[in-house]
Amino acid sequence: MARRRLTPAQPGYLAPASAPAASPAAPPPIARVSGQSAEAAALRELSEGMQAARDEGRMVVDVPLADIAPGHLVRDRVALDPEEIAALKASIREHGQRIPAQIMPLQPDTGDEGGAAPYRFGLISGWRRLRALSELYKETGELRYSTLRALISPPGTAADAYVAMVEENEIRVGLSYYERARLVAESVRRGIFPDQSAALRVLFATASRAKRSKIASFIDIHEQLGDLLNFPTEIPERLGLALVGRLRMGGRVPLRAALAEARPASADAELRLLERLARLPRTDVSRAKQGGEVIAPGVALSAERRGRKITLVLNGTSVDDALLERARAALRKL
Repeated sequence: MARRRLTPAQPGYLAPASAPAASPAAPPPIARVSGQSAEAAALRELSEGMQAARDEGRMVVDVPLADIAPGHLVRDRVALDPEEIAALKASIREHGQRIPAQIMPLQPDTGDEGGAAPYRFGLISGWRRLRALSELYKETGELRYSTLRALISPPGTAADAYVAMVEENEIRVGLSYYERARLVAESVRRGIFPDQSAALRVLFATASRAKRSKIASFIDIHEQLGDLLNFPTEIPERLGLALVGRLRMGGRVPLRAALAEARPASADAELRLLERLARLPRTDVSRAKQGGEVIAPGVALSAERRGRKITLVLNGTSVDDALLERARAALRKL
């Protein structure tokens, strides 16, 4: 019997039939829905975070100058230094606005004081930056100067806005005693605070009691001499307190007469005049007192100081119980 020759097995015969290449498996529908939900949640979280930053005053935005009311608050800074504005304009030309201002949303019908135009925002701090940008935009017409970079503070009370303005300027440049006193008096006049004592406590809460007392003293200068002073922010502390002493001793009439007659044209000239007036001989003040100073129609004031005792006498046809109560209220504020 013939023997058969065995041949090796062919690998191809044993391999399974090749299947056509399959395309990548598509994710199940639930995976697609989950991915879309995650993207939406991330976008919503980002949007909410940005809105929260904006609402809390942590986001810097560019706001058109025309949307900002520059006179929303009584500005605490009185003097405008042309050299300071020129230097600020040069810096903005070279580097842009580096430090953001601070603004707050206004009611839709709010306008600037004395104007009819509506504004979306009121300026809290950054008045000089706003002024410099406005001048640059007017001079050049370049759009880069047409907006103010600012933080939008949450809507709050007007008192909060005044506090923020004072804090920013006290830290940056410091205010003169006259500027502080003027701000107190004008904020009360606008009805922001019920009286000067409340304004002093809120606006200068971090100041010492002695400093608040000096600010209160300078209010007399603002209210009795402010309309005749051209450079009131230059009055130093000691001179201001000496003037207040003269005013409270019945020197209002001679002080106003001297200022109205001299009308000094420079800060140095005005300070020299005030120094002379603050050192008026006591006999001059005494003569003003002896005749009685007419402080209102039908009301004359006589004052006398002996040591640490001051005697005030009001007389005239308009002296009554109502005047007595007003006088007591005024003395309580000292």
